[in-house]
Amino acid sequence: MSKKIFGTDGVRGTANVEPITAETALQLGRAAAHVFKNLNKQARDRGKHKIVIGKDTRLSGYMLENAISSGILSMGVDVLFIGPLPTPGVAYITRSLRADAGIVITASHNPYTDNGIKFFRADGYKLDDQIENQIEKLVFSREIEKVRPAADEIGKAVRIDDALGRYIEFAKAGFPKNLTLENLRIVVDCGNGAAYKSSPCVLRELGAEVIVFGNHPDGKNINEGCGSMHPEKLCAEVIAHKAHVGIAHDGDADRVLLCDENGKLVDGDDIMAIAAMDMLAQETLVGKTLVATVMSNAGLETAIKKAGGKIIRAAVGDKNVIDEMLKKGFNFGGEQSGHLIFRDYSSTGDGLVAALQILRIMREKNQPLSKLVKCWTRFPQVVTNVRVREKIPFEKLENVLTLVSEAETELKSAGGRVLLRYSGTEPKARLLLEGSDEKHLKSWSQKICGAIQKQIGV
Repeated sequence: MSKKIFGTDGVRGTANVEPITAETALQLGRAAAHVFKNLNKQARDRGKHKIVIGKDTRLSGYMLENAISSGILSMGVDVLFIGPLPTPGVAYITRSLRADAGIVITASHNPYTDNGIKFFRADGYKLDDQIENQIEKLVFSREIEKVRPAADEIGKAVRIDDALGRYIEFAKAGFPKNLTLENLRIVVDCGNGAAYKSSPCVLRELGAEVIVFGNHPDGKNINEGCGSMHPEKLCAEVIAHKAHVGIAHDGDADRVLLCDENGKLVDGDDIMAIAAMDMLAQETLVGKTLVATVMSNAGLETAIKKAGGKIIRAAVGDKNVIDEMLKKGFNFGGEQSGHLIFRDYSSTGDGLVAALQILRIMREKNQPLSKLVKCWTRFPQVVTNVRVREKIPFEKLENVLTLVSEAETELKSAGGRVLLRYSGTEPKARLLLEGSDEKHLKSWSQKICGAIQKQIGV
């Protein structure tokens, strides 16, 4: 095992292969409990320390949940089990129960064979690098093995039976009380993941007619041919049921993609455009600033500027977006992939909260989603993923950066751009090309991705 456990979004890998093993999960639980216990020592002068543990619907979640909880309990910290719940739900319950920290066992949009461990601070935000480094150091140095509370100080585990109900009420609270979703037919694809109960329930309680699928998880079908990773099924179901809108989540429901009444996909850039324009008009967008990432379409920036706002671009990853928002107090940001952070309501990306904000705008303006999306014009963009055997620096690959440089020179003259990077969560190289001529973009994509595929492709 390498000396680095944490990636761009917690710890992630193939289940039962290091670092996603019961042994390492136990050590992570011990180290995390020790770190959070000391972080909150002054703030908590009475009562025992406690950590919330939630998960998505993966088979390996049972193994990791028991292992990591054993580690936490051995350090004299109580564990609060909340079962399958969306990642934003775990963050909310952590705050609601005044816990020292929250842990969610999930690999988000990855297949069921993968799993991961994400941590939240007491305030529901993801960990700073400094805290992650402390946890890693304790695990690898084996210093944590020297810390052994006495037998009478060992923690206890309890199950919180109303966690789902708490999250449902939290999500509904962000939707205006004077509005309902009556007379709206909504198709929901839960991706056989953590939102299989919460999203349909919230939408029905707000009055919508809900057609739901991807809500029968069996431990192995999470993200399989459904959810936000396969939105084509959602779009087909919207047409088949003559629905007004479609909603698709990934495995842990911190993402959302939508589909309009015509069966056309509405991605994170579309959602950011609609919501940011509305917030600019209502004067609720702090600093008149939207925080997006380098992957967001240039047309989004043009539209926001025209409306009197501006965009700040962060590195890819919702953690980077949130960090940028926290630095300057901004209240809205997101990613093209469907991570949307409405900080007025949630401390992390929340697919259900984001969907409800768009449904609110549809209701208030009495407009279909297809019309709302017309508030901006998308520049031609081609995004290609190449699965790789190993992540060799691009400068060490023959001719790859030369091709990138040639493409940049050609595309920049027309306002385009090139972005090549490795995924932080999957063994993939990702190439984004943007410009005025889609055929030209595809040609460059074939050249660059072909060079990568030839040398390190699977």
